[in-house]
Amino acid sequence: MNSIAYVVERAFLSGEIKADVLKRWPGALVEFYGMTEGGGTCILEAHAHPDKLHTVGRPAEGRDIRLIDDNDVEVGLGEAGEVVGHSGGMMAGYHGQPDKTREAEWFDPQGKRFIRTGDIGRFDVDGFLTLFDRKKDMLISGDFNVYPSDLEAVLRRHPSVFEAAVVGVPSERWGEIPAAFVVLQPGQPVSADELLDWTNGQIGKTQRLGRLQFLDELPRSAIGKVLKRELHDGFQSSAALP
Repeated sequence: MNSIAYVVERAFLSGEIKADVLKRWPGALVEFYGMTEGGGTCILEAHAHPDKLHTVGRPAEGRDIRLIDDNDVEVGLGEAGEVVGHSGGMMAGYHGQPDKTREAEWFDPQGKRFIRTGDIGRFDVDGFLTLFDRKKDMLISGDFNVYPSDLEAVLRRHPSVFEAAVVGVPSERWGEIPAAFVVLQPGQPVSADELLDWTNGQIGKTQRLGRLQFLDELPRSAIGKVLKRELHDGFQSSAALP
């Protein structure tokens, strides 16, 4: 018997996971992307768009979702930017926190109010939204934006890697440089240098990892979210990389 699975997503759900759900659970998979504060929702009918599983779908009816750069200017089609959204169900503000409310708002040139998500994304030519990272997790290395999720996806393709997290760490030359923390698959030995060289051979020069470290497990919150701040802060105690 076919079933319909609904996923309400605020963190990122990979295309691989969605493909696995569809394989294991015949029927329909519908993903909703949005935030409690309101502002915008995207819907992906994954079963109907198997070539778009890497996205969170298209804006729902009545939702206005746009992308803006670091200067709060809308970006063009195909460019990455912070996701902001407008809908009829937006919060009025954070109770007793007017400064936090202002930080969460963006207004277009006509004065239309949007809520910032803090997520970095890009629309494709079909209007589907792909998410990359939280804006706070993006790092700038030598004036280039580097998205940790891109590097984590490459690392997970290696047969010895169970899971990986990438954060920005200090670099004397580049300001920041990516560093990877990796949990290995049982019985799949590989050295840190071998994995570092393999990964850097798969990516562009501006993305290359400066450090790779093995861990028994990644630090996680009570709900299972990887605590990248702990990884970053733990690295801070050592000297900056060249």
